Amino acid sequence: MEPYIFSLLAGLLAGTIYSVIRVRSPAPPIVALIGLLGMVIGAQLIPMGHQLVASTSLLSK
Repeated sequence: MEPYIFSLLAGLLAGTIYSVIRVRSPAPPIVALIGLLGMVIGAQLIPMGHQLVASTSLLSK
């Protein structure tokens, strides 16, 4: 849970700094959100794959 909190705080800090110095986001908001969604899905696929492989190898023995 701790890494998620640090990640959220880092994102809020970066957003605040962007707002203060009036820097525009390098990507349109929808493109950025779709990219973040892809990152989250990709990060979840590897652990799910490991779990799936581990459970099927236990069942086949």
